[in-house]
Amino acid sequence: MNPDLPLDQAYGSSDGADASIIDFDGADLDDIDQARADEYALFALLLLKPPDSGFLTRLARLQDSSDTPLGRAHAALGRAAACTCADDINREYFELFIGVGRGELLPYASYYLTGFLNERPLARLRQDMMRLGMERAAGHCDPEDHLGTLCEIMSGFASNHFEVAAGEEQAFFERHLAPWAGRFFGDLESAKTAKFYRSVGVAGRTFIDIETEAFAMETRRSA
Repeated sequence: MNPDLPLDQAYGSSDGADASIIDFDGADLDDIDQARADEYALFALLLLKPPDSGFLTRLARLQDSSDTPLGRAHAALGRAAACTCADDINREYFELFIGVGRGELLPYASYYLTGFLNERPLARLRQDMMRLGMERAAGHCDPEDHLGTLCEIMSGFASNHFEVAAGEEQAFFERHLAPWAGRFFGDLESAKTAKFYRSVGVAGRTFIDIETEAFAMETRRSA
């Protein structure tokens, strides 16, 4: 990827979209893991809160000249950020994820896997988080199986902020994201009220496909 603005600088430190779990100062990261950490962090920020004007300005400068599906998705995301304003995205975010009664989409593992909130997928996630020494940050009201929180955790794995045994990152992805995250991003891409977030859906679906294949290759290599 050869962005005009590096992905980590694109999300920067937005006051309106701060992440609570991730730390981007990972040590001894190779380029691939740094890019993965940045990508997950970006989706965490965009899913947990609507981006503010400063974040949108940085995101609008994101360009990617690589002729790959993810590169094209990055470029489309940058163009979408340049063509909208924070007030419009606030309204879009509300309609998509909050709504009057409920939003158009519910970005929770329990809902996607069982049709209900606060079900067994959330209980399994909490067990794994406890085993790995993680807990929900103070002030967060959403259940931990919100996809934004799961992306924060995956960013923490990729950046070495969370030190876990070999294989734990892949196991976490395959258990808590792979069964539904791509489907959610596909739904976001085609949501009736999605405008800016349609480009987020395309980028997210593309990235989850890449992660799924990469972990599958790792499994085949170690078999």
